[in-house]
Amino acid sequence: MNLPASPEELSSAVRNRYSKVGETPDDASGFRVGRAFAEALGYPADVLSGLPASVCESFTGVAAAALLAEVRPGQTVVDLGSGGGLDLILLAHAAGPTGGVIGIDFAPGMVERSRANVAELALSWVRIDEVPAEATGLPDAYADWVVVNGLLNLTPDKAAVLHEIARILKPTGELLLAETTLRAPLSDTAIQSVDDWFR
Repeated sequence: MNLPASPEELSSAVRNRYSKVGETPDDASGFRVGRAFAEALGYPADVLSGLPASVCESFTGVAAAALLAEVRPGQTVVDLGSGGGLDLILLAHAAGPTGGVIGIDFAPGMVERSRANVAELALSWVRIDEVPAEATGLPDAYADWVVVNGLLNLTPDKAAVLHEIARILKPTGELLLAETTLRAPLSDTAIQSVDDWFR
């Protein structure tokens, strides 16, 4: 498949568009965003109702990933592509105050929203780093869990992200990867613009 732009241009477009979703989710044209979408993917309404509305407003995942990860109290969890913080906050509740939860996102608007959500809920064992998924800066063999909810499909260098995941996971660590996948190859003309990259 030919890319519609350079990897750097695609990454910049993803950062800018998802930052906008974090800042003004109601203007997120081209994205399925928000609480109704989260519920459609399997997040229970009663769980979402127990969180501030701002936690769900910018949700853009592809599955109820945080509910599938069997995180135990005291574990270290990395939410790669943590967005507005829905999965991050649910993972923080699972890991508890004896654990550690790191959100990784490179879109400033999403990082700002998730930091505000975490602060409102006083989750002192959570931090959010504004860095790319392929260069987290975390130590080797750091995490018991890495959770990814709809990141690779928008990433030009998927191999680099997978290498970083393997690097930061403990030898006994676990990966939960929820992704949009294709059932057949795309035609050579399917992606001709940056907008097509987001379809």
